[in-house]
Amino acid sequence: MTAQSDAAAFLASLDGAAPPAGLTPALRAVWYGLADRWDEAHGIVQEHEGRPDADWVHAWLHRVEGDLGNAGYWYRRAGRQVAQGDLAAEGRAIAASLISQA
Repeated sequence: MTAQSDAAAFLASLDGAAPPAGLTPALRAVWYGLADRWDEAHGIVQEHEGRPDADWVHAWLHRVEGDLGNAGYWYRRAGRQVAQGDLAAEGRAIAASLISQA
């Protein structure tokens, strides 16, 4: 399976009740975030603070929440530029990046 097909399968799974088995914590958090289940997503990234992938997702989640100051903090912790633009597109891009790294 390619990273592109894995990303497509990940996005298709958003119609389900739960994320697919075997996802990393950061990918599970993105799944919950894209499924509009912010609290579950945020809980996961809080448990994995200090991991660049989780900190990146944490930043995105605070953008989703509208807390741009806190988002900026987490982008810096993750070593990432502060994102702008469509929130869902950023979530999908984070997922694709994390899947390609796996």
